Amino acid sequence: MVLDLFLIGLAIALYPLPGMALVLVLSSPRGVYKGLAFITAWLACLVAVIALVLLCTGGEPPAPRSPPSLASLAATLVIGLSLVVYSEHRRRRSRRVTAASDDGEGTAGSGRSPASRMDQATGWSAAGLAVLLQPWGMVSAAAATVVKADASHAQSFLALLGFCVLATSTLLAMELYTVFAPEDARRDLTRLRAWLSRHKDQAIVLLCLLLGLWLVGRSLYQLTG
Repeated sequence: MVLDLFLIGLAIALYPLPGMALVLVLSSPRGVYKGLAFITAWLACLVAVIALVLLCTGGEPPAPRSPPSLASLAATLVIGLSLVVYSEHRRRRSRRVTAASDDGEGTAGSGRSPASRMDQATGWSAAGLAVLLQPWGMVSAAAATVVKADASHAQSFLALLGFCVLATSTLLAMELYTVFAPEDARRDLTRLRAWLSRHKDQAIVLLCLLLGLWLVGRSLYQLTG
């Protein structure tokens, strides 16, 4: 369970879309406050999912080969396959967009830019954005893994705490950087967002593919073992 949670938490931390959104949040008026609301809502989602799973299992892992255990492994397998399929879908869409751009078929956007829209956002808006941008496929994989947690052991709680911190680490680093070095953070995070904007599709494809293959392989091994 610990290794699975570590890999899932790492994939969530490296997922580019929430970080790109947080850069916009932090660059807006009262950005630190809105960023805190964003991170709080993000973390609350993770904690709520874990708490719901523990409530359903009673804090006791199901017996090996029991129906709940097999259902958890089957769910993990389905989630892993879904991530692999999504990575391929994202890869093909990225290629189509690139081809259209090369052919000069892209059109200029209309209306306000994302940055200007974020200037009018509130803390509640930032919190809602965090919920929407949560990589729910990966969070679902974490939920299926938390089924194995044993609430009677401190190691399980440390693993769950470590997962939440790891999955939020990138966002926390951005927030703290903005608090302690606002001018440097504004410049560096803007550059980071520009880089992520150019490479986000490749990152999403790679993260979903690797995590999906790991989950598929792990669940198949345990189902057939």
